[in-house]
Amino acid sequence: MTLDLHDDVVALTRALCDIPSVSGDEAPIADAVEASLRKLGHLEVLRDGDAVVARTQLGRARRIVLAGHLDTVPIKDNLPTWTTGAGADEILHGRGTVDMKGGVAAQLRIAATVPEPRNDLTFVFYDNEEVASVRNGLGRLVRNHPDWLAGDFAILGEPSNGTVEGGCQGTMRVRITLAGKAAHAARSWRGVNAVHAAGDVLAILNRYEPRTVMVDGLEYREGLNAVNIAGGIAGNVIPDECVVDINHRFAPDRDIPAALAHLREVFAGYELEVRDQASGARPGLDQPAAAEFLAAVGRPPAPKFGWTDVARFADLGIPAVNYGPGDPLLAHTDEEHLPTADLRECERVLAAWLR
Repeated sequence: MTLDLHDDVVALTRALCDIPSVSGDEAPIADAVEASLRKLGHLEVLRDGDAVVARTQLGRARRIVLAGHLDTVPIKDNLPTWTTGAGADEILHGRGTVDMKGGVAAQLRIAATVPEPRNDLTFVFYDNEEVASVRNGLGRLVRNHPDWLAGDFAILGEPSNGTVEGGCQGTMRVRITLAGKAAHAARSWRGVNAVHAAGDVLAILNRYEPRTVMVDGLEYREGLNAVNIAGGIAGNVIPDECVVDINHRFAPDRDIPAALAHLREVFAGYELEVRDQASGARPGLDQPAAAEFLAAVGRPPAPKFGWTDVARFADLGIPAVNYGPGDPLLAHTDEEHLPTADLRECERVLAAWLR
């Protein structure tokens, strides 16, 4: 199967969305994207697993990377796509419209319709973004082919309501395991209830006041929350163990060691087991390419609340921002939908800037 990359961006978005590509099942859409890019002729096309990279080789002084993931969260009776309204009020509905095949469609249109950009371009379309980071296709490219990702500035097409969202928060998930002593519930005094011991941990979380911090002119709000608690084996047994999973979202002025040191201070006296971690990314809006793009968008930038793959580009020394059509609050919802006017505006801005 191939896609018509010269088709209208809305039609292209629908075609992409109507190829189911839940994480781990991206081969059909990666095949279609690869075949369509190869037909253009002016791009070098590369592939690693279900990640497809295409790039110009025009000898320009600067290289811009445009990236987006091909996978979605599971479908929930919201495919194939459908539209409501008309004209300026037209809405495209369905899984992937917001997160993030609308952004991918805009980038594919640039690949087809801007063959002589003023900067060399690298397009990166990758798999497994919506699942555990160890499976992330962009992370695999970083490990296997970092030279494919070389560039001076990167734009990740995550939904941002058409606003440049700079950087991203870091994330860390830790587990506190509380030990008790099992006993029959009828003779509870002979045991130690591990679930009750979790009360002190929850009290720490309730008292905690997260920071709001300015980083490179953008205001980031942090968070520290219990996201899971489990303990007990039966209704007549005093629990001898309880685990509390805690997620910390931290501003990009802290790296992973600093974030962990902070959590150890907050939970002094408790042993922390790090279950997952990912560094954040500073906005980097002072870089020349970022400043130019921000001016082209014509809107004030905002901080990115949440973690995105801009952090992987930051780790490679490439300033990166989030910019794409769609309301991020609709991502992963059953009601995922995208105003087609926003999609067209995203393509227009990218094309005008890159030409």
